[in-house]
Amino acid sequence: MSNIPEGLLYTTEHEWVLVEGDECVVGITDYAQGELGDIVFVELPEPGDVLAQGSPFGTVEAVKTVEDLYSPVSGEVLEVNVVLTEDAIQINTDPYGEGWMLKVKLSDEAELDALLNADAYGKLVEE
Repeated sequence: MSNIPEGLLYTTEHEWVLVEGDECVVGITDYAQGELGDIVFVELPEPGDVLAQGSPFGTVEAVKTVEDLYSPVSGEVLEVNVVLTEDAIQINTDPYGEGWMLKVKLSDEAELDALLNADAYGKLVEE
């Protein structure tokens, strides 16, 4: 059973969002990192880039596969977790903490309604 913290929002592509006012912290879920296996590299956007909800914002590379990352919200990238460029394994060891990927200034709060709560995401990954 995957770790699915309450208080976060989730996408069907396995990203999570922590909403803090008009800023969102974004990462991939415990389920996603478990499916990928050992993550060796992550490609993230630059601060100042503008993301659109549902569009790719980077990639995560594991030993056997490369997967696109999809933005759960639209907005401007405020910060990226540069530690991951040198130590991507933190996504495996602490996906909801040290393994966070982006901080985004939310441009449309209504987009949050399209995301899943912990219960709904839990049902999705149990299928």
